[in-house]
Amino acid sequence: MNPVSGVPALDIELRSAELNEKYARLGSFLDRSNLSAVLFSRHENIAWITAGQVEARVAQGVETAVTSLLITRSGLRYYLAPNNEASRLADEEFAGLGYEPVIYPWHQNAGPLLRELAGDAALGSDISIADATHVNLADLRTPLLESEIDRFIKLSRQAADATSSVLESLMPGITEEEMAARTAAALLERGITPTVLLMGVDDRIRKYKHAVPRSGRLERYGMVNLCARKWGLVASITRFVHFGPVPDELQASFTAAARIHSELLHATRSGSTSAQLFEVAKKAYASVGAAEEIEFHHQGGPCGYGEREWLIQPGGKDMVLLPQAFAYNPSLRGGKVEDTALVTEKDVEILTDTPTLPVIETVIGGEVYRSAGVLVR
Repeated sequence: MNPVSGVPALDIELRSAELNEKYARLGSFLDRSNLSAVLFSRHENIAWITAGQVEARVAQGVETAVTSLLITRSGLRYYLAPNNEASRLADEEFAGLGYEPVIYPWHQNAGPLLRELAGDAALGSDISIADATHVNLADLRTPLLESEIDRFIKLSRQAADATSSVLESLMPGITEEEMAARTAAALLERGITPTVLLMGVDDRIRKYKHAVPRSGRLERYGMVNLCARKWGLVASITRFVHFGPVPDELQASFTAAARIHSELLHATRSGSTSAQLFEVAKKAYASVGAAEEIEFHHQGGPCGYGEREWLIQPGGKDMVLLPQAFAYNPSLRGGKVEDTALVTEKDVEILTDTPTLPVIETVIGGEVYRSAGVLVR
């Protein structure tokens, strides 16, 4: 591990190649957009351009960091930060990245310094600010690079391990709040930040697509559903436990959800569009006798530096660009399948595989796809 940032230790050449590729993508973007520099303020973009090293998040619910990065077409790199953040950022975030610090008093703003640095240059910004063109940098974050995939695999395995440990610890009588606390603790002790915690029990799972923790107390059926962030990347996973035999109708829902999930993974190929993948999901729901269920919740999409980079939806023009990670989440009648999968030109790999838990195998086009089943206690 990098002793400063906690990023997995990488071969120097591999890390340098990742950063150089990202600067090259940014340079091409600047040329296409007729811009001379870009200001990075959003967490996902800062994590991406720094190869997962910089985590400048203080308030968890805020989309922007306590620093901003200014990168110019000529290759100059700065980070702008208030003086109360400067020492930690220098020691723990930016070491070795080659950024020049630009520090200002905490009771002022960075606007004057930014204009001084940028001059009359055409400036882009990933948040709306005066005298800059608002830009969306999401397209630059794909396809995933080898070193990013390595980090994604490590994160997903850790998140899956945490999920399994929590699920296997549950017993009737536990509250949803206690389930959330156990899950958060299991993630945090692994250096992972929970970004979504949905803990549902019994009828709340069947009634609500987003069962945020409330006062429910587990009787027979429990759900652990989470999104987890580390190195800027986010993995998603959902698992279920049932005490006593699973009702036939519920088991059928899981088999159907596994079928839909497998159809989506099978159809995820370079060039596939959001709209095309939505049609695959729509036909799959109809094929399992639940055509109406697709209307009740989104079906997921690619993930990376956000829980979902975009969603599959009617008319969607976003396009698959492999290698890329995906978190589909088909659900119906109380059953749901959700995993983080890496899709390449050659293979589909479930990154959040949980070997100690039940699996549903589905064959699509001669390929076997594995989806999570219900743990029966």
